[in-house]
Amino acid sequence: MAELEVEETVGEGAFVSSLKRNNKQIKADRAEAIGENAELIYKRTVEDLSVEIKQMRRDRENMLDMSPESSISLKLASDFNAKEFVEKDVELGVKIRLAEIKLEIAKERYKHLFGKEA
Repeated sequence: MAELEVEETVGEGAFVSSLKRNNKQIKADRAEAIGENAELIYKRTVEDLSVEIKQMRRDRENMLDMSPESSISLKLASDFNAKEFVEKDVELGVKIRLAEIKLEIAKERYKHLFGKEA
């Protein structure tokens, strides 16, 4: 009779085998799937924040380029709006700082949650 049971389990497919999994196996499979998804999204968030910060820094530095048409022309003093420049520069600085804080928090949490550097 034991031989008959072995033959039945050998011939069953993945569906029936999956239905026969015990609670511990089901929990482990679910935990692995959830963990992988969360880790991928967390890692992507860290990467996206890093890219966002780099782009904002580039944008801020590009504001210093006073040659609107070519490398040999310069912006006329009368065309320069100092107030607008300062407001945009400060606004970008605040956005960069907030993104840096988010990035720092995301990296710390990633390390805590997944036990490795992002």
